[in-house]
Amino acid sequence: MSFCANTVMNDCIAWIRDWFAANGPDCNAVVGISGGKDSSITAALCAKALGTDRVIGVLMPNGTQSDIDVARDLVKTLGIRAIEINIQTAYDALCAEIEGKIGEMSHQAIVNLPPRLRMSTLYAVSQTFNGRVANTCNLSEDWVGYSTRYGDSVGDFSPLSNLTVAEVKEMARCAGLPDRFIDKVPSDGLCGKTDEDNLGFTYAVLDRYIRTGECDDEQTKQAIDRRHKANLFKLRLMDTFPYDGPRKAED
Repeated sequence: MSFCANTVMNDCIAWIRDWFAANGPDCNAVVGISGGKDSSITAALCAKALGTDRVIGVLMPNGTQSDIDVARDLVKTLGIRAIEINIQTAYDALCAEIEGKIGEMSHQAIVNLPPRLRMSTLYAVSQTFNGRVANTCNLSEDWVGYSTRYGDSVGDFSPLSNLTVAEVKEMARCAGLPDRFIDKVPSDGLCGKTDEDNLGFTYAVLDRYIRTGECDDEQTKQAIDRRHKANLFKLRLMDTFPYDGPRKAED
């Protein structure tokens, strides 16, 4: 069955509207804005579902961000409220405090700290403006764990978690978003590499494998499977010890 972007878009808009009716009828949608396809289409869907006056786009550069103008252009294009909060002061202070106590932080800790600070920022904005935080991750990223646990992997509602990168792009075009937002090359903004460079395979290859189980290169297939298995814990609720209370004394 082929993917019908218009149908999925309308269904998703209805789902967002219904979700807010049940989980915050008077609440605003709070969306972290990078200027890329995921945050752009999420903000656009929320605006169509709730109205532009109930969507708040939060821009969160860490110091100087080379592509911040794309994010600023996105909120102007959609006509939604924008709040720009630079996390650099908090990031630098926290890094200094941590390294002053434990020594040099690992590369992974440094990479994951900004997304976690951004999520804390989104929830601060959300709780101040009667909001609900949108998760903007897509299925392809989630499949291989390309998100930060308790950073961009969380939120209160998630419109894109069951849609691949290719499907998100199709839906974004159907929604009328300009190509500059849809085709912006995804990057973590830290190492100078694109997401696909870091993954070692393209999203097109990944999307095909997710939807059909087909992958022409065995090494790539194994790499995808390995990443998927290693990161499944990010997609489920926190594991808990299965204790159901004291047992009755035996007779």
